[in-house]
Amino acid sequence: MAEPFLPGRVLAAIRIVLLGVTAILQVGLAGSALFQNRSGYHPGWLNETAYAVLLVVVVVSAAWVLRGRPVPVAVALPGAAVVLLAAAAAAATVPPQWYLLPQHWAFGLVGWHLLLLLLDRIRPLLAAFALHALVGGTQFLLAAPLDRIRLGETAIAISSVLGFQLAVGLLVRWVARRLREVTALVAERDRAATRAALAEQWERDQRARSAGQLGTLLPLLAGLADGTLDPRAEDVRAQCALAAARLRRLFAENDDVPDPLVHEVSAALDLAERRGVAVSFAVSGEAVPVPTPVRRALTEPVLAALAAARTRARVSLLRTEAEVRLAVLADFAVTPGIPARSPGVEVTSSSHGDRTRMEARWQVTS
Repeated sequence: MAEPFLPGRVLAAIRIVLLGVTAILQVGLAGSALFQNRSGYHPGWLNETAYAVLLVVVVVSAAWVLRGRPVPVAVALPGAAVVLLAAAAAAATVPPQWYLLPQHWAFGLVGWHLLLLLLDRIRPLLAAFALHALVGGTQFLLAAPLDRIRLGETAIAISSVLGFQLAVGLLVRWVARRLREVTALVAERDRAATRAALAEQWERDQRARSAGQLGTLLPLLAGLADGTLDPRAEDVRAQCALAAARLRRLFAENDDVPDPLVHEVSAALDLAERRGVAVSFAVSGEAVPVPTPVRRALTEPVLAALAAARTRARVSLLRTEAEVRLAVLADFAVTPGIPARSPGVEVTSSSHGDRTRMEARWQVTS
């Protein structure tokens, strides 16, 4: 599945575009207007200083923007204040007849600086644009002669320049919000698909395990039903006890418990105790993650031993960071068979007087 185009990446690309636009406008258009008409600004040093300050703001912002990051708030807010002061200082040097003309280079330029600094902070951005329009309009009204036509032209110029820049900022925020919503929907769809796949896999595993258990249980039930197996015989009773223990383990595997291995062993012990076998269970060490197939291989010798035990059994579980060992010592009415070998689990058996000890060992892999 293709990775969604993340909103953060889109915003990072847009910031880089804004950085390029701002730098080109300042060096190309504003710089050209400034240096071609530098003799008309009074005082000229203030105008040039304002230009240099705005250029420094672009360079400082580039340190974060080119790395795909927004300008931090500790830099963006003071930077916006510096930009507005530089714009007011530059406007103070412009003759009234140049207001809102190309020679009034700072008025249309600083909006791009504000977008570069405050693109990710919509309220400070709106406040900065409003303050810029208020200060610029006030400076114009105080310096230029007032008439209806001039006021109309000024309003149109201010609203068109700042309105376009502000619309760019609002459009970027809208696109980013929509992208976040789409990304959230895609992520939720992926999570739902993953949950469905896991549920389907779990159901298949359950059917496979149940079929495996029934595959050994059905012949036993058929033998009891048609009389070929005698339920009074010790070996038949052991087979029935083992089948019951395996089914009980299968049910226990579905329980949500903090220590599945102990839970599954305890389920087998409970069945043995109901048959009158005195059982003790000792656990050493902290719980370690054990895959379900390995748990089955570890518990199979215990199930077989408890199914064949006559009067008493002792089960011990030892867990370390390196291995898990599950052993059972019991007196058997019939000799239990050693379970088939399982990859990764070693099973050993030894006799001690009238009792037999079986142990399953698993080496923990990191």
